[in-house]
Amino acid sequence: MSRKQSNMVTLAQHEQPLDTGITNSLPDARKTGKYLAKFIEEQMVEGIDYGKVTGYSKPTLLKPGAEKICQHLKLTIQYEVNHRFEEWAQGIFHYEVRVALTPANSTQKVAEGIGSSNTKEEQYNEQSPYTIVNTVLKIAKKRALVDAVLNVSTTSGIFTQDIEDMPKSAELKGGDGTITQRQLKKIHEVVKGLGMNPDTAREMMKMMFEVDHSSKLSKTQASTFIQDLLLLSESRR
Repeated sequence: MSRKQSNMVTLAQHEQPLDTGITNSLPDARKTGKYLAKFIEEQMVEGIDYGKVTGYSKPTLLKPGAEKICQHLKLTIQYEVNHRFEEWAQGIFHYEVRVALTPANSTQKVAEGIGSSNTKEEQYNEQSPYTIVNTVLKIAKKRALVDAVLNVSTTSGIFTQDIEDMPKSAELKGGDGTITQRQLKKIHEVVKGLGMNPDTAREMMKMMFEVDHSSKLSKTQASTFIQDLLLLSESRR
């Protein structure tokens, strides 16, 4: 039996932003762009707030980075389910989420974003749809947030939203055998040394190789991922 809904269902209350000391009113788009470009360069961390992937000209904005921009601009975030489709008999789940951004001292929305996700996406092909329902909803929330932040912050020229929407570079494909235990150990060591949240590392693997766990990487993919992590580690010293 399927269940379709189009009513707005609040997922979370407004999240209070940090007091960053910037003006209460948003500056015009040109000033905002210059202001944020400097903020991104000085305050945002590669591998945590945004990710760079070999073969792509623009980095992708990650959820922690989108939240950091909202905090810096004193914007509150509200998530709402805009549409849901749940077909339990066939294991098909689809969610569309709307994000509204408002200044901390106002109830007037300054931007909205829409994000959707479903269990028929290629990255979920080898997983049971019944075990990833919450993951699919979280991905829809993330996409909606990033969409809203790109709309309000004039950073679409700096970041792209989803690497999976772009054509994949040939050298990022697998096919040369599975990752070795030595490579697995190295990935875990470097991620731990970086102090990187495992969810962030997992999101980077999804963006780069369309896999959700390091054990699913090929040898070539693992080598590329390790090199990128080591470069990231060097850049922080």
